[in-house]
Amino acid sequence: MNSMPEAPLLRSVDRGLYCEAGDFFIDPWLPVERALVTHAHSDHAARGCGLYVTASPGAGVLRRRMGPEARIETLAYGEARSIGGIQVSLHPAGHILGSAQIRLERGGDVWVVSGDYKIAPDPTCAAFEPVRCRVFVTESTFGLPIYRWPSQRAVLEEIAQWRSDNQMEGLGSILFAYALGKAQRLLAGLDLEQGPIYCHGAVEGLNQDYRAAGVRLPETLYAGDAPRSTDWSQALVLAPPSANGTPWMRRFRDVSTAFVSGWMLVRGARRRRAVDRGFVLSDHADWDELQQAIAATGAERVLVTHGASAPMVRWLREQGLEAEALATRYTGEQDDSDEAEAGEPEAES
Repeated sequence: MNSMPEAPLLRSVDRGLYCEAGDFFIDPWLPVERALVTHAHSDHAARGCGLYVTASPGAGVLRRRMGPEARIETLAYGEARSIGGIQVSLHPAGHILGSAQIRLERGGDVWVVSGDYKIAPDPTCAAFEPVRCRVFVTESTFGLPIYRWPSQRAVLEEIAQWRSDNQMEGLGSILFAYALGKAQRLLAGLDLEQGPIYCHGAVEGLNQDYRAAGVRLPETLYAGDAPRSTDWSQALVLAPPSANGTPWMRRFRDVSTAFVSGWMLVRGARRRRAVDRGFVLSDHADWDELQQAIAATGAERVLVTHGASAPMVRWLREQGLEAEALATRYTGEQDDSDEAEAGEPEAES
């Protein structure tokens, strides 16, 4: 048996998870000199870092989020690099385009930071791959037994029926979904025979990044370019949640609104979002998938972040694992739309 190093590979400090031996941070929530990021969502990639290291497929979306001046280095999935004596490699997480688990190894001791992940298939990103390790840092955004996702096919059929009903009533269909990841996953599965698909500017820009990375998406139209005479009753419009209730919505007139999220499984969530319908589709692992992923790592010790960490820690301890919560600045799935209104002038009344 390999002897374990005295110092842990990672510790939590005021700016995020820090690897002292390699002098780098993983998913810092404040600017640092060198950041290894699991993916480009704002609760995992802070603006203003000196250097970002990310998985190659996610370079485009990370640059869009961090800005053209950002210094970004990439690693192919499975490619290893030594940083300060720490062997670092990135492995698919299945969350969004370019999402990665970060594997750290020193002297035979292996830690894996999962970032956000899901097990369900998604044609817009590489599928989750379990990585064997001694210590596994797992998210727990939906870490309660109540969270068990319906099949993606069933959800897409519900969306198609909702849209068809709206068309019969002369209503446009506005579907709110996180601009990075969720929107593109929906696009890849929508029924293209039902009519045109328009996108908010925050979504459309990211669509371009996905296409540039080789992801096949259907044709979409930028909603901001549509003339005032556009008949929205046959259209579906994809927009970030932060656009709801803003002046941007005025152009659409008679519409039905819906929100796509794992949170829609919870009673009252649709009402709090002020939408007509809610559809349950998440880019995070549900309760069963979290258990499946953790077991597949063979980890002896599990550090739990985000969301329902306390119940997950209790459950894992009951299963005989060493588990504890790891404090982070963020506690769950974020409305990752900080650029949501960029390039979207107020519509004429």
